[in-house]
Amino acid sequence: MTTKHKPNRLANEKSPYLLQHAYNPVDWYPWGKEAFDRAKKENKPVFLSIGYSTCHWCHVMERESFEDEEVAELLNRDYVSIKVDREERPDVDHLYMSVCQAMTGQGGWPLTIIMTPEKKPFFAGTYFPKARRYGRHGLMDILPQIAGKWKENQDKVIEIGEQVVEETQKRLIANLEGDLSEELLDRAFEMYERMFDSSYGGFGDAPKFPTSHNLSFLLRYWKRTGNEKALHMVEKSLDAMFRGGMYDHIGYGFARYSTDEKWLVPHFEKMLYDNALLTMTYVEAYQATGKRWYADVAEQIIAYVLRDMTDPQGGFYSAEDADSEGEEGKFYVWSPQEVKQVLGEEEGELYCEVYDITEDGNFEGHSIPNLIHATVETMARLKQLDESELKERLEASRQKLFAHREQRIHPHKDDKILTSWNGLMIMALAKAAKALDNPEYADAAKKAAAFILTKLRREDGRLLARYRDGESAYLGYADDYAFLVWGLIELYEATFEPDYLRQAVELNDEMLRLFWDEAKGGLFFYGEDGEQLFTRPKEIYDGAMPSGNSAAALNLQKLSRYTYNAALAQKAEQQLKAFAGSVERYPSGHALFLMAVDFAYGAPTEIVIAGDPVKDDTQAMIREVRQSFLPNALTILRTSDPAVAEETGRLIPLVQDKLPLGGRATVYVCENYACQSPVSDLEELRELLNL
Repeated sequence: MTTKHKPNRLANEKSPYLLQHAYNPVDWYPWGKEAFDRAKKENKPVFLSIGYSTCHWCHVMERESFEDEEVAELLNRDYVSIKVDREERPDVDHLYMSVCQAMTGQGGWPLTIIMTPEKKPFFAGTYFPKARRYGRHGLMDILPQIAGKWKENQDKVIEIGEQVVEETQKRLIANLEGDLSEELLDRAFEMYERMFDSSYGGFGDAPKFPTSHNLSFLLRYWKRTGNEKALHMVEKSLDAMFRGGMYDHIGYGFARYSTDEKWLVPHFEKMLYDNALLTMTYVEAYQATGKRWYADVAEQIIAYVLRDMTDPQGGFYSAEDADSEGEEGKFYVWSPQEVKQVLGEEEGELYCEVYDITEDGNFEGHSIPNLIHATVETMARLKQLDESELKERLEASRQKLFAHREQRIHPHKDDKILTSWNGLMIMALAKAAKALDNPEYADAAKKAAAFILTKLRREDGRLLARYRDGESAYLGYADDYAFLVWGLIELYEATFEPDYLRQAVELNDEMLRLFWDEAKGGLFFYGEDGEQLFTRPKEIYDGAMPSGNSAAALNLQKLSRYTYNAALAQKAEQQLKAFAGSVERYPSGHALFLMAVDFAYGAPTEIVIAGDPVKDDTQAMIREVRQSFLPNALTILRTSDPAVAEETGRLIPLVQDKLPLGGRATVYVCENYACQSPVSDLEELRELLNL
């Protein structure tokens, strides 16, 4: 970002992305009435550019074009230019990304749209250089041509915009009704099996995204069927992702995706939502297999988030950039000389050998630390070293390298706090708190929930989407509600504090009021009180991030079972039916929705633990249940505290007659709508739960 020009209108915004463009010579507007009114008044097309602050190619396009006087002159003369942060306005981004994919067959950021003053698009693309290069058209060619067509044959251009709108509206009809069956889960597994990369893990070709919810579905499929291939795909992928350079072996946390099939070279930006979802899946893998290293990875991811991505007030920041000092990945790469300078010759040589740091390098002449070709275990055998001693030496070296790296110029951090992504991180922390028996994770989740529920909720209860620099803004979207409700449900099970479940029920009710489609079922992307764009889409695709509709499908079932609410149970059924046809077309693109289907067809299980939570026997029962992989079970504590027990009973009718027997902690397991005999012995509990 240059500051040699006068600030434009974006200087008054809070979004880090918009502020990055505040000193461009382009006469930018934020999305809003003022921009479109001017476009109508002056009869000019609108140039819409959508991106986000940690996007590498967004930075490139800004440097090449939006900081350029010649490009700015064309835009300022012939267009009204609007900048949008996709993370603040996912409704605008989702709609116009659908346009781009329909018109060009692909999408991505930066997203470039040219449209009429009535917001109807007639041109779409992604990154454009200033001048034509490598077969890619340049803005200096495109902008005059389109401006000329607008002036010469405006009626034809408007007609194209009308056609694009019509086609986009057809494509965005996500909820094709159908009838669900358990066979859908088998078909999805078969698709994953065909796409699975048996050499390097993951699915499909490069670039590879973690999409950890695919793996979480496969864990459930393994639990349901006993199919070991499903578990193998999960373990192979989790192992390969961790060993690759996509994982930050020095400072922890995962990058957004790998540019190659081996998971070696990442796109270096780190996103909160990826790290939340990966935490969830590594925790579940630990529960499913009992292998401690999955828990270790989850703990490392959380350490990164709590250290680098947490606001002092408790909310979680959005992302860290791929670039520093204008170079992608510069913060993260090493040379053998630098490593040895920090660690000394002997320890430096060892670290470089283990983590593949070489003179030639594996990324533009430098090295990304990775364990693709070796593991600590194999290196210990090769060097005839004690494995635990080697681990201690490598950890001591990592800490020194981390301290050294901290002195480098850091990538930009997008410190805005998004309700939806915070909901996912609350969910992940709560899951980790339960499975890893770590109350500090529950405390971090509670602090984040308190932040969201106070800073990002209006007095009338309406959720807002974004907080930054003291300002909360933008009406919350379906994802904000669904992901936060998901987080609060998990937080209830991590703390057994009934207020979290009550908040989840309230927000879920509010979500249905604002987003529910009474005609066809399912949730619209934005609320009935939001800005009405040229169509009101629904999203069900579980891509890099799962959809709000899929999360809601799971939430509705859980809440209806917790509360014995028949109306919610009906909504849960309608939610699944509304999207069944869409999901049947491409099951493997809807992993979280499939998890909701698995929940629906699984044997309903409620586990009520009755006892004093401070006593050892109650704690032992709680730990046993929490450390087990029981994805379709609801866990409830019927505490000995009369006030808490009464509040829990009002929310969860099932607990009202569940009491400790003989002065001992007692567990009641109800499965398939029938309750088993209560047990007060750990071995009997394990037998009852088939552990």
